[in-house]
Amino acid sequence: MTTAALTTEELLITTTLKSWEQWVGRTSQFFDSLSDEQMLTEIAPGKNRPVYLLGHLLVVNDAIIPQLRLGEPNHADLRETFLDQPDRSDAKLPPLAELRQNWKDLNVRLTTLFAQLTPVEWLERHALVSEEDFAKEPHRNRLAIFLSRVSHTAYHLGQLRLQPK
Repeated sequence: MTTAALTTEELLITTTLKSWEQWVGRTSQFFDSLSDEQMLTEIAPGKNRPVYLLGHLLVVNDAIIPQLRLGEPNHADLRETFLDQPDRSDAKLPPLAELRQNWKDLNVRLTTLFAQLTPVEWLERHALVSEEDFAKEPHRNRLAIFLSRVSHTAYHLGQLRLQPK
């Protein structure tokens, strides 16, 4: 579809989705560029390790599925390790290869789910806001949650780029 054939609403959503794809793609490339040893090395003394940020982004991005009312998350079992608790080297982590594959699989699933939403559906309420509150605050919509995930991913990519090579 050419840009001329898109409505303003479609173009806004397409631009937003491309931003998501760009940031997730950059983050994926960064994770792929690190050896398993580098994934387990603190970014700075006393700070997160890339493996923790991979799991953290996996859990947070997976949680967007029910928040957007698009289904159930696949990785809720990792929430305690990568969201409820800070990074600690003594934590029991899933195998790194499994985390890397889960990240890739999740991004394929999310891209597919996001592409199915129409511009009007993006502006519907998300699951974390009641219908009553949404009527008063329509900016608390699916797109707002999505944009927060784009910026969250970009934030952590910036943190990852401090990783010594």
